[in-house]
Amino acid sequence: MEFDRPLIRATLLKRYKRFLADVKLEDGTETTAHCANPGSMSGLADAGATVWLEPNDDPKRKLRYSWKLVETGGALVCVDTAMANRVVGEALQARAIPALAAYTDMRAEVKYGENSRIDFLLRGNGLPDCYVEVKSVTLSRRNGLAEFPDSVTKRGAKHLDELANMVRQGHRAVMLYLVQHAGCARFTLARDIDPAYASAFAAAQDAGVEAICHASDISTRTVALDRELPLDI
Repeated sequence: MEFDRPLIRATLLKRYKRFLADVKLEDGTETTAHCANPGSMSGLADAGATVWLEPNDDPKRKLRYSWKLVETGGALVCVDTAMANRVVGEALQARAIPALAAYTDMRAEVKYGENSRIDFLLRGNGLPDCYVEVKSVTLSRRNGLAEFPDSVTKRGAKHLDELANMVRQGHRAVMLYLVQHAGCARFTLARDIDPAYASAFAAAQDAGVEAICHASDISTRTVALDRELPLDI
């Protein structure tokens, strides 16, 4: 997935109100960028960090820049959570995810369950319908270990319950974690941050929900699906 426009380097001054970040451009100009990340962004929003912004010239948008990447510990991290679905969508279309490559038809944002939408519904080859939920993973508190979630997520636990219900109805359900932190090689759950999510995950696994995790290949030009990562759960 290529960024729509070339990214520009800046320095983070502060992130606030979840979706706003004050930054200093390389020419010294200070401005506010949109931050498409509702999580805590623990370890990713420290003042002075090098960040990468995508400019836009859309007169309908209030902010001229969108915060896409941050450098931390020598690694690039994609902080735009919406990018995860775009990356996974491209990979599914290319049938580049081995665990899901047998499906030939893909639909995004399909209504299901109780007032929910599944990220991707896969069909084809006479296989059971496959419901795929995608989560963007950026938290890393220990070297090389990615964790989810980075804050309490009742919505995330609801998604797990919905997936379990799909399995009970005879379908296939997959929770796909996309690690958007280039410095990580393993994945686990942040049980101390959200014990309820960890419990919902265990119940979903018992019901037959599958969990897979992939790394991301991140640069200032593109974000793409990379190798599958082991789950240390």
